Parts: sequence; structure tokens; C-alpha cells
Amino acid sequence: MKVLVAGATGGLGRSLVPKLIAAGHEVTGMIRSESGAAGVRAQGADVVIADGLDAAAVKAAVVSVRPEVVVHQMTALKGGINFKKFDESFALTNRLRTEGTDNLLAAAHAAGVRRFIAQSYAGWNLQRGGSTIKTEADPLDPNPHPATRQSMAGLRYVEDTVTGDKELEGLVLRYASFYGPTGAVGKGGEIVELIEKRKLPLVGDGAGIWSFIHYDDAADVTVRAVSTGDPGIYQIADDDPASAAVWIPELARILGAKAPRKIPVWLAKLAIGQVGVDFFTKIRGVDNSLAKDTFSWQPGYASWRQGFRHGL
Repeated sequence: MKVLVAGATGGLGRSLVPKLIAAGHEVTGMIRSESGAAGVRAQGADVVIADGLDAAAVKAAVVSVRPEVVVHQMTALKGGINFKKFDESFALTNRLRTEGTDNLLAAAHAAGVRRFIAQSYAGWNLQRGGSTIKTEADPLDPNPHPATRQSMAGLRYVEDTVTGDKELEGLVLRYASFYGPTGAVGKGGEIVELIEKRKLPLVGDGAGIWSFIHYDDAADVTVRAVSTGDPGIYQIADDDPASAAVWIPELARILGAKAPRKIPVWLAKLAIGQVGVDFFTKIRGVDNSLAKDTFSWQPGYASWRQGFRHGL
């Protein structure tokens, strides 16, 4: 099939494009500038240039390709997260999840696209309390912290808009926290460097549950979603949700770093605010059963424990 990947030079796009080609698809990467074109072409894909926030350029690019499937992976997540200014850290990504989604969907309609797959997230946005592991049937957090409300609205928008589109088959993949070569948990990544410098402590009881997925495993299931699965929302994660109190010390051991320090919640709140504290004490993990069943998929790294050791 002809597949257009919007955001082909992102962390996931770099894994996804060659896997789509290996699966026999004819792939075009839509990227923002010519600077990334050589890398995409070297993977065997064609290239079209369009800024996701430029509606006319996006329409021209998609119509020129006339793909059967569009995969929306447009984000702007480089530069780390400021927990105290969370929405500011995600400002451009939030626009790509709202305006960018609208532009890409309008272009897809004009080009006669049959299937549309969009990136979402599963982690801090899941409802707190109750079960520590959440399925797609569980609601997103109905009362997000004020500093995260715009980002939550962006996630809700892309999910509701894509799955609610009546003119095409809309699937949303809620990826858990990425790790791998270009991720925060990856060689030279922000979290790895913090742990190596002993600057990522355990906050309070460290009970916040994290779920992870390697870029390659996320790409594998996305390739399957191009041709299989009913419209809807699917959570993409490995099989081993873990509390911060478990995964941070284990990553330190894998890196050969000193064990993390422990700090009380009140002190952490001064440094990283309530949003940061919640990441390490309150967030919930991801159930991946629906995606595994629907796409006949199993992550290559069933646990982040093996993935951190071998897949960074």
C-alpha cells in the first residue's frame, strides 16, 4: 500500500519508515524541511516537504502522493520537559495535535485516503486512583493539574477527532513512554544523564507507575495497524509496568551508576512542582492486552528490564 508518514524524522518515524518498507509498502515521508530529506531517502522512502501547521502545504503534499494510509506522527518533543511549565514544554506539540491533525485530516479527505493512524500517549494522562494499570475503557484523568490542561486537551482532541471521523478508518495509538536511541531514556538522553550524574532521585514512596515501549516495538505494531484492526484507540506498551521505585534504581544498576538518592515529597515539590511529584508518585501504568490481541503483536522487549539493557 501507499503510506504517507507525517513526522518521518522523529524518534518513532526513524524506526517506522524502514519497517514499513520492509513490509512491502510504498512509503513517503512528510517532513518539515529539506534538512532531513537525505536521511529519509536513504531509508528507501520518497519525501514531500510541508510544515504540519501550514494547511495549504499539507494539502498539496498529501494530494501529490495520494496515499491509501496516512500515519500522523508529528510532534515537537525535543528539549526536555519543564514540569513546572509543562504546557509550555508541549506548546508546539499541542498545536500539531490540534491544528496539525485538522490539516492532515482535511488533506486526507481531499486525497481520498482510506485509513488514518494517529499518535497519542498513555501515562500521566490516565486517571489516578483505583487500579494501578489502566485499559482503554478507563477514562483519562478528568481533573488534570492546571499546568497540564492544554496538553491533556491536545491529546483528547486528536483522539476524539480521528476516531470520530466518518469519512475514513481512524485509529489512535496511545504509546507509552518511549525509550531507545533518540529518547530521554537512551544513549545521551536526558533521563540517562540525570541518573548517571545521580540527579534523578526517588521521590517519596516512588509509587507512580510507568509503562515503556521501545521505538522499534512501537514501530512494529504501527506497521500492523496500517493494514489490520478496527477503528478505535489502542494502548501500546510492554508487558511490565513498574513503579519509579523499581525502574529508576534498576536503570542506575544497568548504567553502572550509583543508587539514586531519596528525597521527601515536600522537597521535590519545590524543585519540580506538583506535576513532577505526581509523575513519580501517582501516575498509572498501561494495559496492552487490546493491542496485542487486535494486531497479533508481542513487543520484542516484553520488559523494559531487557530493553534498557540491550535496546538503548
